[in-house]
Amino acid sequence: MKKNVLQTAAVIVAASALISFSSCSSEGQQMQQGAPEIATITTAYGSADLVRTYPATIKGKTDVDVRPLVSGFITKVHVDEGQVVSKGQVLFTLDQVQYQAAVDQAKAAVVVAKTAVETAQLTANTKMELYKKNIISEYENQLAQNSLAQAKAQLAQAQASLVNANKNLSYTVVTAPSSGVVGKIPNREGSLASPSMNPALTTVSDNGDVYAYFSLTEKDILEMTEGGKSLANAIKAIPDVQLKLSDGSIYPESGKVATISGIIDSTTGSASVRALFKNKSGLLRSGSTGQIVVPVHMDSVIVIPQKATYELQDKRFVYVVGDSCKVSAAPITVYPISDGQTFVVTSGLTAGQKVVVEGVGTSVKEGTVITPVDAAAKAAQQQQAQQK
Repeated sequence: MKKNVLQTAAVIVAASALISFSSCSSEGQQMQQGAPEIATITTAYGSADLVRTYPATIKGKTDVDVRPLVSGFITKVHVDEGQVVSKGQVLFTLDQVQYQAAVDQAKAAVVVAKTAVETAQLTANTKMELYKKNIISEYENQLAQNSLAQAKAQLAQAQASLVNANKNLSYTVVTAPSSGVVGKIPNREGSLASPSMNPALTTVSDNGDVYAYFSLTEKDILEMTEGGKSLANAIKAIPDVQLKLSDGSIYPESGKVATISGIIDSTTGSASVRALFKNKSGLLRSGSTGQIVVPVHMDSVIVIPQKATYELQDKRFVYVVGDSCKVSAAPITVYPISDGQTFVVTSGLTAGQKVVVEGVGTSVKEGTVITPVDAAAKAAQQQQAQQK
């Protein structure tokens, strides 16, 4: 048993020596006598999952302003703000007195016109018989026929006026143009309503599905269509997006980017984008705000902790361990978005390099000689020490 323990210890010591030798040169090992133990990582290619966020405004699939087609005083409001209504449901009633009077007058005009047609018809028939017997002239017969045609035209005009009067009367009952939720109602009973009124009587929002509107910069769109990809195909390739609500919570239903405006606003340099979300619960309301969260997956990239970097004159650097365990600064560029803990390195590092992740800019500076320690192993040792 004792022999096995000794063999195991020998293997561990040999492995430690091999690691030390591979990480620093023999000269470096002599230099690092008394050098501080500093946590490092060895860079390697892997994958990263990041997110982009964009401010968004929520709107119902249809937001219809409700305005009357005729003018009149509001006599009754049949709904309340926030109420769910069906298409064709009565919302408001306007004063109908003058419009009902117009209908009655138009009906009377139709009766008069019909009587005139009947009289003209009798006269025309009589004149025709007399003309056939050569008792009256063709001129007199034609006058009778013209009078009949005129009477029929007046009847048609009266009937059209009646249709118009009935239509105006029906417009005094304002109904919902679509199913949805009633918005603000600024005018109540006694207020004068008209087709040109501003604001509208109310707005009916169809919130069964909602649109989240946000903006992409011209650079974002160029990245999407890189390599000659069409915008339509780029839209299809966008993964499902999430909606972060104003309280910070994530809406349970994922959405899909539906359209990107074909015009870039010259003042903002961005294009409007629309994402569609199902809203079966009715949680989302037109006019709400939030953030669109777009996932970004990257393969074959180097990921390092943010604490391993420092900035100098708008440039970002890391400390790389050299042959003599001496660290030197290396400039790097990183992807413009991050998860708040790590950076995706786009240039400046290759796989297999040792990067300092502890004491950057404080205990470790340019030219510092260190004793590199694997960051994961050091963290495990510290955890064990804390537990003891």
